[in-house]
Amino acid sequence: MWFLGLINDFIIGYPIAVSAIWIVGAIYGSIFRRSEKFSNVDGSDLVSILVPAHNESDTLNEAIQSISNIDYKNFEVVLIDDKSDDDTLDIMYRLQKQYADQFTIKVVPIDVNQGKANAMNQGFAVAEGEYIVGIDSDSLLAKNSVSELVKTLKSNEKLGAIAGKPVVRNRTTVLGRLQLLEYIGVIDIIKKAQAFLYGRINTVSGVIVGFRRAALLDVGGWHTDVITEDIDITWRMYRKGWQVSYQPSAVCWILVPENTKNLIKQRRRWARGGMEVIAKNNDLLLHGSITQKALMYETIISSLWAVLTALSTISYLFNLILIHEVQLDGDVLLVLIIVSILQFIIGFTGSHESALLNFVDLLLIPAYIVYYWMVNLISCILALVSFFLDPENVGTWSSPDRGVK
Repeated sequence: MWFLGLINDFIIGYPIAVSAIWIVGAIYGSIFRRSEKFSNVDGSDLVSILVPAHNESDTLNEAIQSISNIDYKNFEVVLIDDKSDDDTLDIMYRLQKQYADQFTIKVVPIDVNQGKANAMNQGFAVAEGEYIVGIDSDSLLAKNSVSELVKTLKSNEKLGAIAGKPVVRNRTTVLGRLQLLEYIGVIDIIKKAQAFLYGRINTVSGVIVGFRRAALLDVGGWHTDVITEDIDITWRMYRKGWQVSYQPSAVCWILVPENTKNLIKQRRRWARGGMEVIAKNNDLLLHGSITQKALMYETIISSLWAVLTALSTISYLFNLILIHEVQLDGDVLLVLIIVSILQFIIGFTGSHESALLNFVDLLLIPAYIVYYWMVNLISCILALVSFFLDPENVGTWSSPDRGVK
């Protein structure tokens, strides 16, 4: 039937088309960034670095040590403990004393676990900086990361937030290395392409993001009734007329899940966050700017692709079991593989120095295409089910899988 053929073409053709768009956008975006002019950073502006934590005793010391080595000297650190069950709060007070001679550390204990968004609001309430940098407690900041965020924000008064570039640092498992490929070959390229083509990105990343104080005050801080506070605050800034963009020169090193169950849980949360944004901002589908519509329709089409791909996969499995044959267009699949490899090579070329990559990492590309897309497919389907069957959000925080043994 022509309709089934159209669906099959969409399932195979959509990732090819979007990959091509990402590649072109990322290439031109990199060329454009070479000629960008930024304001000089003299350190006169105080920066507040917010570090929310819940049961992060394994990672907090390293995070603060990395902060102590940054080249931007006029800063304070705000450590927020969201009712940890371990000795996270004790570590915070010890770090406060340890670094007292180098920089100010403020400790904010929260008596009831209410989630990351609330923790960020509590930290922001005591922060005094003109610019606010948010990182996770496993984020290790590159030496120039804060300076890169600040100079980008200072160069454009309409810029309310700027996302930095996370790079995976736990690479001892296959799953960790697959996520390394994703962050440099997919997430980084998508953000570069969105920033160049749309002049905006779909979301900042909570692991490293810089805010202008005025923009945070304008949007009322972080909302606690959403599952992904970083996506939500991005789109509330757009509604207030602020710009949000990407600065790949602001690098931080992060830990990622090292088992499939926790990875799917993380990605389901991300996917559901995107759906919540569409539900809350559905009026922008008709009345938003062209770039706002483009980002939102991209999310909708991606979710539709996930549903159709899941149904198609089930159909193929039935054909394989019952009829013992599966019909696949080999030429189209070859194009998909070639485009995917090209995308990862471009991501590798733009990140091999900052991410400490080597060509051996590229040998995992076939595994990424087969296995990792399935992980994201399952995550999206689970997010859709969760979104429609369990619309309520929980304002608590559970310890994520940081890959720390």
